[in-house]
Amino acid sequence: MQLTPEQERLGKDNFHEAVSFSRRDMLIGAAAAVPGLGAAYFGYQKLAGNPVKVGFIGTGDEGSVLLTQHPAEYMDIVGIADIRPTNRLRALHGDGNEERIGLIKKLGRDKAMSITLYDDHKKLLADPNIEAVVIAVPLCQHYQVALDALNAGKHVLTEKLMCHSVQQCKDLIMAAREKKKLLAVGHQRHYNVLYDNANDLIQKGLLGDIKFIRAQWHRNNSFPGRDSWRKNVPADDLRELTAIAKEKGFASADEMLAKEYGYPSAHKLVNWRIYNDTGAGLMAELGSHQLDAASIFLGKVQPIAVQGYGAKNFYGVKGIGSSDQQADDRDIEDHVYVTFEFPGPHYAEDKNDVCVVTYSSISTNRWEPYGETVFGSRGTLVMKQELEAMLFKESSPSTGGGGVDQRLYVLAGNDGKPVLQASDSGGPSRQAAVADIGKVSRGYTEEMEHFAFCIREGNFGKASEGGLRCPGEQGMKDAIMALTSNLAMKHKKRIVFKPEWFDPASPLVPETDPEIVG
Repeated sequence: MQLTPEQERLGKDNFHEAVSFSRRDMLIGAAAAVPGLGAAYFGYQKLAGNPVKVGFIGTGDEGSVLLTQHPAEYMDIVGIADIRPTNRLRALHGDGNEERIGLIKKLGRDKAMSITLYDDHKKLLADPNIEAVVIAVPLCQHYQVALDALNAGKHVLTEKLMCHSVQQCKDLIMAAREKKKLLAVGHQRHYNVLYDNANDLIQKGLLGDIKFIRAQWHRNNSFPGRDSWRKNVPADDLRELTAIAKEKGFASADEMLAKEYGYPSAHKLVNWRIYNDTGAGLMAELGSHQLDAASIFLGKVQPIAVQGYGAKNFYGVKGIGSSDQQADDRDIEDHVYVTFEFPGPHYAEDKNDVCVVTYSSISTNRWEPYGETVFGSRGTLVMKQELEAMLFKESSPSTGGGGVDQRLYVLAGNDGKPVLQASDSGGPSRQAAVADIGKVSRGYTEEMEHFAFCIREGNFGKASEGGLRCPGEQGMKDAIMALTSNLAMKHKKRIVFKPEWFDPASPLVPETDPEIVG
């Protein structure tokens, strides 16, 4: 559903009104991206000096975002590593935009130029001063780089998806436990104040009974040259990699990358997202965000089952698009549609208490922005592009009008729980008006702050005990959902999730389950 600007403004006012009622003693609304937000909001302390000495491994698209967002008060970057020379330069100079500003602009030239640049992550890990690493390499190498880091005695924050397989996720969790090191996974919505406020409204019952969540991430790559996932190998990268390969006695850069680094070729190193042996498709790169959000909204419960459809409906199809697109050799799906079943709060007593979560990702139309819509019996919550939250009330006999043109307010019901009520006011309340306080933080800074804080405090506890909000166990759950949905599409089956898959100590994993793969 497309909303008018006026309806979106009303929905945001409604959200802030609800948050101001339910969280009078906390920060309200979206919460601007300001230093120390995570400490103030989530209740941990700022570091009193002594920032954690950190190395960043992988400084491409996502790695450069993390470098821009990293909290200098919590993290002292000692070194960065990337096998691509263009990425190492990118880490220093950025892209000329606010998402990737580069370390020179972030820290100042003197500090940035004092950081050691490595062409191999193992050289970085050999530095005894480095206490922790942030990993943002292609998915196929998440496991090996993280394992190398744990074996080198480093704490690990690895980007999502956690690993290329569920077995790799389990192995990493067990290795972290054995080495007594923290293992965090970068699903930043666990540290996104906007999502946390939205989840608080849901958990307090403001939306009523939730039976459906719709999520999507739609893009349009149908115009030639518009696919950001397909790139040419930079000449500087190929030149340096070829020179290093010859020094090491390899016949080519591709042979060295395959044998030493796990990348089949330089082409797949640069274009790793569009191949199944280096990435895991749309469900891993995009859908895992939405599945993580749905899991948060539903109390982080384990899903019941998944089924879906996925295929190359555009790339490689004769007669569609340009000749380059028709000859495209990617093997990931360009359209996916999956349906998850999650247990409701009374599922143990009644198996009909199910919430359905649908996810779609298409590559030929971007009419709808990415995000999630939570449909409750008393209200609808719309999360738009991680930056906005809108709340709309359902019309009912007891609480009056609702819909996209109805301003609402919140009051305590007869049972003491908050309920939505219609308002005749032509403008937002004072609480709603002051809640929209600036640019929203997406959670990257806060997740890195808390990671560093837990290292300094030696906190290996649960999130309820002040520990990591997205540790390896949660990252594995998100990986299980994404990777199992791939299996459901591949084998055209409705797959029921097994409890053993979510147990790191169990040898059972979906990718080798005979009921799935035969």
